[in-house]
Amino acid sequence: MSTSAVHSLWTTVAAPSAEGGFTAPHIEYAQLSPTLIVVGAAVLGVLVEAFVPRKARYYTQLFLSVVAITAAFAAIVALAAGGYGTTKAQIAAEGAIAVDGPALFLQGTILLASLIAVFTFAERRLDPDAHGKRVDSFAAQAASVPGSDSEKAAVKAGFTTTEVFPLALFAIGGMLVFPAANDLLTLFVALEVFSLPLYLLCAVARRKRLMSQEAAVKYFLLGAFSSAFLLFGIALMYGYAGSVSYARIASVVDGTVKQIDPALADTMGSDALLLIGGAMILMGLLFKVGAVPFHMWTPDVYQGAPTPVTGFMAAATKVAAFGAMLRLLYVVLPGLRWDWRPVMWAIAIVTMLGGAIVAITQTDIKRLLAYSSIAHAGFILAGVIATTPDGISSVLFYLLAYSFVTIGAFAVVTLVRDAGGEATHLSKWAGLGRRSPLVAAVFAVFLLAFAGIPLTSGFAGKFAVFKAAAEGGAGALVVVGVISSAIAAFFYIRVIVLMFFSEPKPEGPTVAVPSPLTMVAIGVGVAVTLVLGVAPQYFLDLAGQAGVFVR
Repeated sequence: MSTSAVHSLWTTVAAPSAEGGFTAPHIEYAQLSPTLIVVGAAVLGVLVEAFVPRKARYYTQLFLSVVAITAAFAAIVALAAGGYGTTKAQIAAEGAIAVDGPALFLQGTILLASLIAVFTFAERRLDPDAHGKRVDSFAAQAASVPGSDSEKAAVKAGFTTTEVFPLALFAIGGMLVFPAANDLLTLFVALEVFSLPLYLLCAVARRKRLMSQEAAVKYFLLGAFSSAFLLFGIALMYGYAGSVSYARIASVVDGTVKQIDPALADTMGSDALLLIGGAMILMGLLFKVGAVPFHMWTPDVYQGAPTPVTGFMAAATKVAAFGAMLRLLYVVLPGLRWDWRPVMWAIAIVTMLGGAIVAITQTDIKRLLAYSSIAHAGFILAGVIATTPDGISSVLFYLLAYSFVTIGAFAVVTLVRDAGGEATHLSKWAGLGRRSPLVAAVFAVFLLAFAGIPLTSGFAGKFAVFKAAAEGGAGALVVVGVISSAIAAFFYIRVIVLMFFSEPKPEGPTVAVPSPLTMVAIGVGVAVTLVLGVAPQYFLDLAGQAGVFVR
C-alpha cells in the first residue's frame, strides 16, 4: 500500500463526524469530588517536598493531609445527604465510577480510618530525640543504604521522610476509587494507584531497616504477581463479553444482552473464558484482603513495615478490597452465583481456620495481629457469601468496626518500646498491666473486640455477618466461624493474661508517652469500639440503607 493511500486512510478516519465533531466526555465533578480532593492534595504534597524548606515540611504536609481528608469526608457526607447513596445513585464519569450507597459508605470508612492513621504517621515523641531533633517512625533518608555514612549524616542533620504523607494520600485516592469502580479497567488502575505507594511505605522504617526493605520487596513481588492475575482475568472477561463495563458483562452473563458485535460472536458464548476470567479477577482481590491461600505476604509485611503503615494498610486496604469484591460478585457475576459460592465457601473456611490456628503459634505481636487479620477476612467472607441485602450491610458494618480496632491496636504496639525500638516479642509484654495499667487496659479492649466479646464492636460485627450468612443458607459456615472465633479467643486472652497476671521483668520495655496525635488515634479507636458494641443499631441501619448497588 502506498504512503499516500495510508495517509488518506488515517485522515479520513480522524476527520470529525458530520454531526458536529468530537464530543467531550461528561464528567460529574461534584460526585467525584472526594477522590479529586485527595489526589489533588497528594500532588500538592509532592510540590511541597520540592519547594518548601525542609524545616517547615513536616507541619505543612501534616496540615495538608488532615485538611484534604477532612474535606473529602465532608464531600461524602454532602453527597449522602443529597441522596446520592439512595434515590439519586448513578454511574458517573462516562460509566467508570459508581456513586451509590456502598461506594459512599466504604469511602467514608476509608477516609475516617486514614485520618486516624495519618495521626499515627505524624507521631514524633516515641523515640528519644536524635541529636536534639525529634524523630518519627520513618527513615531519615529512605534512599540511603542501611547503616551507611549517608544515613548517619541524615540522622545527625535531623532529616525526616515527610514524603510519607503524599504517598499515603495517593494510596487513599486509589482506595477511594477501588470499591466504586464500575468497569474492570478502572478497577485495575485504582489497584495500582493504591498498591505502589504502599510498597514504598513498607520500606521506610527507621528501625530494622533491612527487615522493612525485605517486607517491601516481598509485598511488591507478590503484589505484582496478583496484579498480573487480575489483568489476565480482565482480558479473558473482555474476550467473553466484548466490554469491560460491569453492566454489559452482567447482561451477557445472564443472557439479556440485545446487540452482539459480530467480531465477538464466536467467543461470547464461551463459558471457559467467563469462569477462568472471573476466577483470576477474584484471585487478585482475595490477595488484597489476605485470604488463604493468597495470604503468604501478610505476616511478613505486617511485621516488617513501620507499625503506623501496618495499621493503615491492615484497615484501609481491607475495606477497599472487600468493597470491590462485593461489587464484582453482586453486580457483575450474580448470574454465576452457583459457580462462585462453593469456591468462596471453601476459601472462607480455610481462611477462618487457618488464620486462627496459625496465630496460636506466633511469638511476635505484629505477626499475631497479621494472622488475626487473616481470620477476620474469613469472617467477612461469610457475609459476602450470604448473597442477600443483609449480607452487604453486615459486611459494611464489620469493615467499619474492624478498621478502627485495627488502627487502635497497632497504635498501642508503637508505644511499647525498648532500646531497639518497638518491643514486639510477646515475652516483652509480660507484666505490662502492672507497669502501665492504662495502656494494657486499652490494648485488652482491642483484643476483646477482635475476639468478638459482647459489648464490643467485634461482637456486633460478627453477629451481623453470621446472622446474614445463616439466613442466606450458609449455616455450616457459621458453625465453622464460631469454632474459629473460639480458637482465636484463646490467643487474644492469652495476651491479656500475659499482660496482667505475669511478673514484669526488671529489664523489660518501657511505655513511651505519646503526643496528643497518637492519644487521639487510640482514644477514637476505643470510643468507636465501645459505641459500636453497646449501641450498634444506628450504624447497622446506616449500613442497611447504604447496602444497595446501582446497576
